[in-house]
Amino acid sequence: MLENCRNAKERWGGVSEIIDRWLRERQELIVRYCDLTAKADVPADVRAVQYQSFCQILVDYVSAGHFEVYGQLIEEAREFGDGGEELANKVMPDIDKTTEVALNFNDRFDDINRVDDGLGTLDSEIPALGQVLEERFSLEDMLIEQLHTVHADQVA
Repeated sequence: MLENCRNAKERWGGVSEIIDRWLRERQELIVRYCDLTAKADVPADVRAVQYQSFCQILVDYVSAGHFEVYGQLIEEAREFGDGGEELANKVMPDIDKTTEVALNFNDRFDDINRVDDGLGTLDSEIPALGQVLEERFSLEDMLIEQLHTVHADQVA
C-alpha cells in the first residue's frame, strides 16, 4: 500500500504544480481581458499593445491547456480508472470549440496593423470572446475537480 502511494505521488505530484501555474496564467488572461473591456480613454497605440499582449497570453493559455494540462488530467483519470476518462471524452469536444474561437480571434487580431476595421472591430468582438472564455473556464474547472482534485488525497 505504501508503495502504491509513493508511485502515485511520483506520477501525479507534479500535476498540481502544472495546474497552479496554468491557473495563474488564466488569472493574468482575465486581468488583461478586463483591461480591454474597461471603456477608459486609452490612446489607440496603447490599446493596440493591450490587444497584442492579450492575444499572446490567450494563445499561451490555450496551448498550455492542450499540450500540458489536459493530457496530464486524462492520464491521471485513466490511471485511477474511476470514470474520469469518460467525462474528459464528453467535455473535450466543447473545450476544443472554445479553442477554435480563441485561436480565430488571435489570428484576426494579434497584429493590430493587420486589422482593417481598427479597434472598433476588436472592441465589438471582445464581449463574445469573453463569453466563450467563461464557458471554457467552467469546463476546465469541472475537469480539474473531477480528474485531479478528487484524487489529491490519494496522490499526497
